[in-house]
Amino acid sequence: MAAKKLLILPGDGIGQEVMVQVRRIIDWMAKKRNIAFDLSEGLIGGSAYDVHGTPLSDETLADAMAADAVLLGAVGGPKWDDLPFESKPERGLLKIRKEMGLFANLRPAVVFDALVDASTLKPDVIAGLDIMIVRELTGGLYFGQPRGIETLPDGQRKGVNTLTYTTGEIQRIGRAAFDLARKRAKRLCSVDKANVLECTVLWREEMIKLQQSEYQDVELSHMYVDNAAMQLVRNPKQFDVMVTENMFGDILSDCAAMLTGSLGMLPSASLGAVDASGRRKALYEPVHGSAPDIAGKDMANPLATILSFAMCLRYSFDMDDEAGLIEAAVKTVLKGGLRTGDIMQPGQAKVSTTVMGESIVRELDKLA
Repeated sequence: MAAKKLLILPGDGIGQEVMVQVRRIIDWMAKKRNIAFDLSEGLIGGSAYDVHGTPLSDETLADAMAADAVLLGAVGGPKWDDLPFESKPERGLLKIRKEMGLFANLRPAVVFDALVDASTLKPDVIAGLDIMIVRELTGGLYFGQPRGIETLPDGQRKGVNTLTYTTGEIQRIGRAAFDLARKRAKRLCSVDKANVLECTVLWREEMIKLQQSEYQDVELSHMYVDNAAMQLVRNPKQFDVMVTENMFGDILSDCAAMLTGSLGMLPSASLGAVDASGRRKALYEPVHGSAPDIAGKDMANPLATILSFAMCLRYSFDMDDEAGLIEAAVKTVLKGGLRTGDIMQPGQAKVSTTVMGESIVRELDKLA
């Protein structure tokens, strides 16, 4: 098979450690499935700032634009807290998403049977949960203009951020969400704040038009974001696919992540538009952060990053069988009682980052 060009950006903190475990699986794919990856590695976030004086160098961005897919660990940490705003590690992540045009962020929240008791919610509330949250990623408050902090004539300081979306931006994230819903249970819940924010009145109107013109086979519902947050912890299984704007999606997807027991369990995919050749730019990363408190201690949960690689195989390389193998290996290892500290339960075996990664590879051997 032709080599797939994959750029790895471990980033900061535990990003370095969890990516080592993904490299084990990439090596396994090459040896056992004859799948060749053209691998390269770069710096992003604080580690990039330490070397290049910027959280994302032009060279790394160029490599990302040329890759078939990018796999990222995590960025940030207290070491870089005092940097100017534009130099902070998180700006590198926002920039690469923006420059690659990654407008659709897919965040699945799936409760593995073996981890039902790891959630803080009652088992009957979350058992069998399988939600997909589709977050618009390149617009909204995080990128809208004007923005900034200014000093007023009377000496007060004023902070400004702007929530803005065009019809085109809403339609393209809407289509991505409707297409996903069409492949699942054909139910889509669009989350907004149309009772207060005019921008999300437009969002709701465009979602309705899109459903009526192109997706009449998909059931569309609407929910205000505050109610959606409440419903996620009250009755999460009412949802199948949810779609929402950038900041709402950031908050709701982290809320949904904790339904599963740990941020360390959840992968994500950030996708761009399909070009004329049928290729789309894509970046895959775990939902969790850099966890500087446990970085370097071989304690981090690598499963979200491993599952992000599975999403990469599925969405960028059309390798459903291989993605399914990885997901099955994760389920079996968890069923066997192995746990990292974040998902540890009484009676189970607490293991390190390294042991968890090795266990997934051993299970892949058995499944293959």
